[in-house]
Amino acid sequence: MDREGTKIDKILDKISPRERIGIEMQESKLIYSVIGFISASDFADNSILISNLGYLLAQKGLNTCVVDFKVFYPNLYQALDAQPVKKGSGLIKVLKSDKIDIRDEITPTKHERLYLLSPSPQDLMEEYFDFTFEAIERVIDTLKSIFDIVLIDIPNNPPLEFCGAAMKYCHVGFFTASERMDAYINMIKLLDFLDSIGISTAKFTNVIFMNLQGMEFDYEVFKKFNFNIVAALPLVKSLVSSSFEGKLYIKDDPLLNKHIKSHMNRVVEILLKQQWG
Repeated sequence: MDREGTKIDKILDKISPRERIGIEMQESKLIYSVIGFISASDFADNSILISNLGYLLAQKGLNTCVVDFKVFYPNLYQALDAQPVKKGSGLIKVLKSDKIDIRDEITPTKHERLYLLSPSPQDLMEEYFDFTFEAIERVIDTLKSIFDIVLIDIPNNPPLEFCGAAMKYCHVGFFTASERMDAYINMIKLLDFLDSIGISTAKFTNVIFMNLQGMEFDYEVFKKFNFNIVAALPLVKSLVSSSFEGKLYIKDDPLLNKHIKSHMNRVVEILLKQQWG
């Protein structure tokens, strides 16, 4: 095993047509189906992580929906090479009314069993200021009833309801972080804030490190605060550049970095183990 690998290891049937979506999931055995990811520092690429994990889960036979709650700057559609929804469509449309059929606002991707619910990049910021926890909960519950598993990209913006509500209503949560000294401080501050408004923080104890460059970084401090590092992904240029082209690294790169592959599979295994016990 090379030096980089040693360091990292130490740290640690396409969905049914519209009229049938949801029918196949009535006998689902999933327990924890809503998974949240929130960045704790700069240089943690959630869209890259979520799009690749979504593909791996879909390949396991799970009808998977990824949701972009970064309503000011959505980018999951780019990582999945999907067409952006038109202004006023997608996520904002289903948030505004419970009369809208959410299936009409879900974007299919080119990958089997992998779907996207996203805001439009053309929506105005101020259009998202007044949504309540209840509206966001309704959307999450509806997705939960349709798909086997839902992955949510959560913005680290505590005053914004899309941050707190997503962290409240997801079943399992992961912080993503890079080798930045403020990462654990940001995590603690956010969890303290959530606790102060009555939102359980116990589900957000797992950490996925991304874009590691082999710096001298104090990982022990995370253990002192009871955070569990479950995966550590090295900085690989092709992982980032593939997202610029709308390609999934885990699927399209012929020269997969073995540590990225094994640690992404580790996260998938963690999720599947929690689903079925």
